[in-house]
Amino acid sequence: MRAPHVLLLCVLGAALLSSVLCNNALGPSACCFHMYKGDRPKARISSYQLTDSRCPKKGVFFTTKRSRKFCVRPTLGWVQSIMKQLDEESL
Repeated sequence: MRAPHVLLLCVLGAALLSSVLCNNALGPSACCFHMYKGDRPKARISSYQLTDSRCPKKGVFFTTKRSRKFCVRPTLGWVQSIMKQLDEESL
């Protein structure tokens, strides 16, 4: 009588563990879905971060000095210029 109870407990434990592992999947933390279309002066931007390669669209997250984030296309000239300036400043 004890063996079926232990077996049932093991099956329930495995089911709970598998559901927790499935919900905790590793994926990109942030992707760009809405791209900012204007341009911003370099003086307002403090840092940038490229989106994860698993995101559907490539993008760059700029962080302003007021800690606001917005996403832009990495192919734009002003975006590449600001990224280059920020890289040079960090050296």
